[in-house]
Amino acid sequence: MQAPSVGGVRLPKGNGETIRLHRGASLTDFAEKIDANPASLVQVLFHLGEMVTATQSVSEDVLELLGSEMNYKVQVVSPEEEDRELLEAFDITYGEDAGGEEDLRPRPPVVTVMGHVDHGKTRLLDTIRKTKVAEGEAGGITQHIGAYQVETEVDGEPRVITFIDTPGHEAFTAMRARGAQATDIAVIVVAADDGVMPQTVEAINHAQAAKAPIVVAVNKIDVEGANPAKVRQQLTEYGLVAEEYGGDTMFVDISAKQGTNIDGLLEAIVLTADAALDLRANPDMEAQGVAIEAHLDRGRGPVATVLVQRGTLRVGDSVVAGDAYGRVRRMVDEYNRDVTEATPSRPVQVIGFTSVPRAGDTFLVVEEDRVARQIAERRQARIRNAENAARRKRVSLEDLDSALKETNTLNLIIKGDNSGTVEALEASLLQIDVGDEVELNVVHRGVGGVTESDIDLATASDAIVIGYNVRAQGKATERATREGVDVRYYTVIYQAIEEIEQALKGMLKPIYEEVELGKAEVREVFKSSKVGTIAGCLVTSGVIRRNAKARLLRDDVVVAENLPVNSLRRFKDDVVEVRDGFECGLTLGKFSDIKIGDVVETYELREKPRE
Repeated sequence: MQAPSVGGVRLPKGNGETIRLHRGASLTDFAEKIDANPASLVQVLFHLGEMVTATQSVSEDVLELLGSEMNYKVQVVSPEEEDRELLEAFDITYGEDAGGEEDLRPRPPVVTVMGHVDHGKTRLLDTIRKTKVAEGEAGGITQHIGAYQVETEVDGEPRVITFIDTPGHEAFTAMRARGAQATDIAVIVVAADDGVMPQTVEAINHAQAAKAPIVVAVNKIDVEGANPAKVRQQLTEYGLVAEEYGGDTMFVDISAKQGTNIDGLLEAIVLTADAALDLRANPDMEAQGVAIEAHLDRGRGPVATVLVQRGTLRVGDSVVAGDAYGRVRRMVDEYNRDVTEATPSRPVQVIGFTSVPRAGDTFLVVEEDRVARQIAERRQARIRNAENAARRKRVSLEDLDSALKETNTLNLIIKGDNSGTVEALEASLLQIDVGDEVELNVVHRGVGGVTESDIDLATASDAIVIGYNVRAQGKATERATREGVDVRYYTVIYQAIEEIEQALKGMLKPIYEEVELGKAEVREVFKSSKVGTIAGCLVTSGVIRRNAKARLLRDDVVVAENLPVNSLRRFKDDVVEVRDGFECGLTLGKFSDIKIGDVVETYELREKPRE
């Protein structure tokens, strides 16, 4: 059955069937599904007011527009489903334990410590594992995800707990969300003297969305003004009712600084895990898990902190994590000791990736390096297509003229010490709202120092380079100076956001407001062959200033607008201004239709500061 002609193009017409396409699909992909010529789809879209090439990645709404025109229902596959289909093509099943019930073995609980900034999360972990983390962080703020295992004893039995430390600053929402996805139990730290704060609520929402049981650690009970009972009362509003109030959430009063009741907190975690969760995994299958964090180490290359969720990871395994792949050359634990294998719930740093994975990427072991490379390359292509489709602005025939006009765009290249912080910084910067006049465009982001190729890209795209906890490498600094590229270095995320916001506001066109200067009544009108029509006036209010803008009013109606006060005289003297109560003579450019009784109103445009 032929579709009705669209602009002279005839195409197969669907019967409402569903066409499944991946993110960032092109018209060529669509044409393959319906056995049509891609060029004819380009023509159809052109007649629908969209200009797209056959191989260009297009957004979901363009695909849906084309589908509805041709009576097809377009379904864009989700990233998770897309990845599952990719793995199925290689006969790999992610997220399922191979074998039967008898193959499952108990595993330690994975605990995420969450809460508001400066409520004592990192101090608590420091106390638990007797190490210092915050001292190396700018301003004492944790800016990376770390994972650690600790041992405790419950009812005379030795137990192991895996802790994930997620940063508390609001810019790291994405990282905290990832921490909640990888976790079994969430420990919400609330300061007894401060109570529930915005990021406390945010952390609770993340934990509840991940369906993770919650243990509340009421910290700083040794501080003056501490009120643990108030914290319990506040948290009842968010569905966390303490056991002593008849609820099922364990609250533990602690002091991370003094080391008070830390054993009680660890016991509460283990008891909650035993009561609410069935923590078992098969250690005898190929390892699968999640990359919690990743960075580029100068001496060791790409390093990823991975949390094994099922199976056992061994040195020599071929691994793929997101669009990065490699072979495990070395594994170290949180104390930098070499590890030969990592069992479920074990966090380790893996060295051997060819590139830096993204924080939150799933990782899995495959049979050989070739398979790992093929999976990574296909993922790279799909991510690139999806990003291109999201970045592309829809240009219709109607708004082509405005689209071709120059727009104010601030191009950025973001480099950071690890993928989690780069991602969090990019997300925070893209949320800066300064209206529709100015755009922020992230040309490139990556992990590692600022390289010469980054400077070349910045030169080509007129971009500013942001180095977050990294510096320029080799001759990059010299090249940046020579090419005039602006490279900014930051160690705290607040400063980066603040400065970029100021830069964006600086690119906005100024807003001018009209300020009235004064009014003068025309008493006489003189004609001069030399200067034109001269108005003899009496200034009735304010001040009349030479070179100011003026409008002429007759019977309170504006006769002429935007007139220049060319000359201004008091008797025979040229003056700059004439004040209220004095007489003067003035000319309004070449405008001559001036009559006795008219009112000359002068004003100036002043730049208005933006909010």
